[in-house]
Amino acid sequence: MTTIGKHAVVLGASMGGLLAARALADFFDTVTLVERDVLPDGPVQRRGVPQGRHAHGLLSGGLQALAELFPGLPEELAADGATVLDGANLSLISLTLSGHTLNLNGQPSRPIESYLASRPFLEAHVRDRVRAIGNVRFLDGHDAVELLMDDTRRVTSVLVADRDGGAGQAISADLIVDAMGRAGRTPAFLESAGFGRPPEHRIAVQVAYSSQLLRFGDDVPRDRLTLVGTVPERPCGGSLFAYEDDTWLLTTAGMTGREPPTDLAGMIAFVEDLFPAETVAALRSAEPLGSPATFRYPASVRRRYERLTRFPDGLLVFGDAICSFNPVYGQGMSVAALEALALRDCLARGGDDLGRRFLRAAAGCVNTAWQMACGADLAMPQIPGPRPMSVRLSNWYTERVLTAAEDDPVVTEAFFRVMNLVDPPSRLMHPSIVRRVAAGASRRHRTRRPAAPAEAAVAPLG
Repeated sequence: MTTIGKHAVVLGASMGGLLAARALADFFDTVTLVERDVLPDGPVQRRGVPQGRHAHGLLSGGLQALAELFPGLPEELAADGATVLDGANLSLISLTLSGHTLNLNGQPSRPIESYLASRPFLEAHVRDRVRAIGNVRFLDGHDAVELLMDDTRRVTSVLVADRDGGAGQAISADLIVDAMGRAGRTPAFLESAGFGRPPEHRIAVQVAYSSQLLRFGDDVPRDRLTLVGTVPERPCGGSLFAYEDDTWLLTTAGMTGREPPTDLAGMIAFVEDLFPAETVAALRSAEPLGSPATFRYPASVRRRYERLTRFPDGLLVFGDAICSFNPVYGQGMSVAALEALALRDCLARGGDDLGRRFLRAAAGCVNTAWQMACGADLAMPQIPGPRPMSVRLSNWYTERVLTAAEDDPVVTEAFFRVMNLVDPPSRLMHPSIVRRVAAGASRRHRTRRPAAPAEAAVAPLG
């Protein structure tokens, strides 16, 4: 591939930064990753990733993107203990979304493979792959303090400081990438430099997590993934994932300020009416590994950098620094992997106007996941925010898709592929799927039991 620069610097060496570095390494002589944490060897929880102790999902679309960026990585994950859900058989997954338990007993027409593993496990494997790239170096234990520009308004260097108190240094680069997550300072930098702040779309979801790592004895749950989402009358849910090394992660979550319990007994009671009875029974005999962990996430934030009329040369924004998703949908890592492929494609077309080209491409990667997450969030009346006709129509149709998916494995497969970022949402509007959704709604209407007069009188107020 053609080299378009001597040096690229990536700020942040979590999943987003690692994936950006992988794309850049083919086009720059040297890539430097600057990370505030001292990076561990192996799958270790670290301070800079507080959400790493909670449930993480690698969607099938993200898995495919990782396999393209790092050939053979899925096989390595499996060999090292990740739980592999056979794409030809989804029966070991239990999904209840918006109160609908999906029919996953059919055989998919095309495999939809999934891998379950903890965030530290996944990140360690990707980090090892990036470390093995000859022109990538890590500068950990350092803070990124300030971006610096030249007289032409091009970003040319970043001032970094050793967290142990050593002297700061300015690192020059042809390109600097902000992959520091939602706390990245690029909006403030752009405003101070006269470019203006990017417009923001914020949804106050007020998510609270409690998670407990577990090990089962002989009473192992049948399902390797159990997920129950929220409904308007119950703004809470939970998940149980089979992770690497025969460990499992139980996560309970509340939205709109609902707080889940912070002890294992309370967490099990919390999911007693959500999970299958056999799964709850198995949880009662499980061995806790360590203490429960908690985490709070106030709002999903999307920064619309692509809408800025001006953007400085020499700078890119990546991953959660562009869009920080409601974590209950498990989209962040997969969208970052898709952004890395988009960045690689932009770099292959040269360095001219790279920032604006990539930000437009990244917006395309974000759009589908953001629309799905926003729709699901705004289906909860407790969450504030405008609900334009497009959102209301989308939620109306999604409700009917999920209703049909309770019985129809073909509709379930179509929805599952869209949810996993494998197929676009337009797949659910294919005439063959629309017919099945309509048939499902008609069938449900015919079999619905008429309400007795006393029941009909007890209508909700408001």
